[in-house]
Amino acid sequence: MGASFRNSGEIINLAGCDRLTIAPKLLEELNNNFDEVELKLDAKKAKKDDSIAKVNVTEKLFRWEMNQDAMATDKLSDGIRKFSQDLDSLEKIIKEKLTDFIKSKPKKK
Repeated sequence: MGASFRNSGEIINLAGCDRLTIAPKLLEELNNNFDEVELKLDAKKAKKDDSIAKVNVTEKLFRWEMNQDAMATDKLSDGIRKFSQDLDSLEKIIKEKLTDFIKSKPKKK
């Protein structure tokens, strides 16, 4: 999953990624772009590509390597906290909009 894109070109270069978090402004920009987009990431092709070395990582090794990289640990934690805050904000906005919508509907007789 990618996030924190600065421009639509960065997103286009990840064509084939299964999940991306994209800001509304960039989504609109992409929606208005009718250029052909070449698939950049393809799991089937990657599996067949012998030039890509297979990486075997255990959870223990992953956790050790992650803890060795202060920036990765700090940025991941910060990103998770911010994502959680944004989710809370989004839930609040949706709740308010649904409440307003329900209040504005005429009652059935």
